[in-house]
Amino acid sequence: MMDTLMDNLTEPSSSLSFTSTSHLSNGANSYNVSASSGPESGRSNLEIISLSRLSSNLEKLLLDSDFDCSDVEIVVEGIPVGVHRCILAARSRFFHELFAKGGDGSSKPERKPKYHMNDLVPDGRVGHEAFIIFLSYLYTGKLKPSPQDVSTCVDTSCVHDACRPAVNFAVELMYASSVFQIAELVSLFQRRLLNFVEKALIEDVIPIVQVAFHCQLNLLLTHCIQRVARSDLDNITLEKEAPPEVVDNIKLLRLKSHPNDPSAQVDPVQEKRVRRIHKALDSDDVELLKLLLSESDITLDDANALHYAAAYCDSKIVAEVLELRLANVNLKNARGYTVLHVAAMRREPAVIMSLLRMGACVSDITADGQSTISICRRLTRAKDYCAKTEQGQESNKDRICIDILEREMRRNPTDGDGSNSSMVMADDLHMRLLYLENRVAFARLLFPAEAKLAMKIAHAETTSEFAGLSAPKNTSGTLREVDLNETPIVQNKRLRSRMDALQKTVELGRHYFPHCSEVLDKFLEDDLPDLFYLERGTPEEQKIKRMRFCELKEDVQKAFSKDKAEFSQSVLSSSSSSSSSLKENVSYKASRK
Repeated sequence: MMDTLMDNLTEPSSSLSFTSTSHLSNGANSYNVSASSGPESGRSNLEIISLSRLSSNLEKLLLDSDFDCSDVEIVVEGIPVGVHRCILAARSRFFHELFAKGGDGSSKPERKPKYHMNDLVPDGRVGHEAFIIFLSYLYTGKLKPSPQDVSTCVDTSCVHDACRPAVNFAVELMYASSVFQIAELVSLFQRRLLNFVEKALIEDVIPIVQVAFHCQLNLLLTHCIQRVARSDLDNITLEKEAPPEVVDNIKLLRLKSHPNDPSAQVDPVQEKRVRRIHKALDSDDVELLKLLLSESDITLDDANALHYAAAYCDSKIVAEVLELRLANVNLKNARGYTVLHVAAMRREPAVIMSLLRMGACVSDITADGQSTISICRRLTRAKDYCAKTEQGQESNKDRICIDILEREMRRNPTDGDGSNSSMVMADDLHMRLLYLENRVAFARLLFPAEAKLAMKIAHAETTSEFAGLSAPKNTSGTLREVDLNETPIVQNKRLRSRMDALQKTVELGRHYFPHCSEVLDKFLEDDLPDLFYLERGTPEEQKIKRMRFCELKEDVQKAFSKDKAEFSQSVLSSSSSSSSSLKENVSYKASRK
């Protein structure tokens, strides 16, 4: 199979022509220098070399302890990060104004001024890894890729294109870019978050809503409001987690979209009673809760009181409410979530243990196909799950929650493992298929021969295409016709077969073309919504899109050459090793004779 693939590696078998340009990436800004001859070309090349060397030298200030000459410390997640006022002030108006005010208020002038990230970004969170990526851009002009351990979850069935860690890391970078006033990064991360809005689970859109509101990103906020308004996310969750102005806009949009929907009508008396129960839970007053239940005909199940407590109350209150034995611990709310599903989203071990002790079923599946274990895994960063716990140190809660649920699943093997159920259900399956179809479509555009061969090996050509951006159109100009007689089970089987074939195609590409795959991954993450339609937008926007597409072609060409060189080197090493082994075998046989 490798020989067949590598026969096609003489040149990228693409119908696209690659321009002869030199490329210097400066984060969101890119500068193209034409490969011409003469003094101007020499001067341009010298500038590129100088800028590249300057970027490398400045990076040492961040990475090399021998170059530690920082004059300010910014404490992030308890970790002091040394920075240089002159660089930050020159690159960011925020830091220029901050440092111009003088010290941090300390009465000890002999020590470095110290600032805390929580004070600098009061409305959001910027973690240590995100701040280092942000600093690296300020110092070098190059934006590094997101670290895998903090931007991917531990769900083995997840493609990590819109899981919570990926969303959270992009949100942290947006907070840093917006608060510290780096306009080009704000533009870049707004595009990235826009790409997340339609692909992410609705619960994972809430952090994007918050950053869009606090950073006044109106375009992003509008898209978020429209997505949430179309969803079944309840008003109580919205009121607890989203800004009031945003909640009002979502409610108004829902009312306009479905003015005569009877399900949207709320009994004001019932709603008032439910909210009283929730307020009693918020105040940790179980006695008041019992009084409210005795004075009205409402029950804990009517108010989804256990769901509310599992999401927002102290673990002791959850245990006390469970001890009343007045609620169904396996009740599903309007969205199809049990109390244990809600507890898994919160990831509080004590709450999960209390529910399991009272008979909560670990294998129940949500309406959109998630199990308690898959919920926890999809929310947990690889860094937190794999972190080693020192003696005497508290274990990571996310890891504990997953371990508890997995042990419970093993105790009840007849329940079956629902960890991969999200792959089977329609909504999540459609999002994954859309990503894979787009991923393979661009591989076919840039490397038609290689991609066709990989799809043939993976039997992807024998499956029917999912109607994503890459789906072919029929003669009438509409998307692939839908078989109305196809049952949900047959449809699910067909889509799952297509997804498995596409996933294998992508894996083959990653194995044989790792550098090219990395370029495509970054492109799909950042620029897909804009660049898929080059003809849309104003003439200026179309021009920018074409320039970005030319840069993509150049990046792919470089990556392709790198893959070829590494493969050639491995082939030479393998041939040399085989030759040596053959000689040794011949010598051994000769000596035996």
